[in-house]
Amino acid sequence: MNQLRSPAKNQHPLEQYEICIKGYLDHRWSCWFEGLAIALKDNGETLLSGPVVDQAALYGLLIKVRDLGLPLVSVMRIQPEQTENSDIQKGEQT
Repeated sequence: MNQLRSPAKNQHPLEQYEICIKGYLDHRWSCWFEGLAIALKDNGETLLSGPVVDQAALYGLLIKVRDLGLPLVSVMRIQPEQTENSDIQKGEQT
């Protein structure tokens, strides 16, 4: 029973994804997109990024993009190192 409540020592961290969509989303949409970070790009696109529990959750996020009628530009699984580098680059630009 205790194994069900506590994470296993060998458990892998959640996969990190970046979902790029055409158009801008307000930061208030973050909760609706399961807490993903929202970054607005200069080219008129929005980047949703953060951890995704599993493939079913990823499909759920993509269905939400579809339901809003926003064109999907790309979906990328990223390595944790890429996330850290992206954060550093964003910090330098701001």
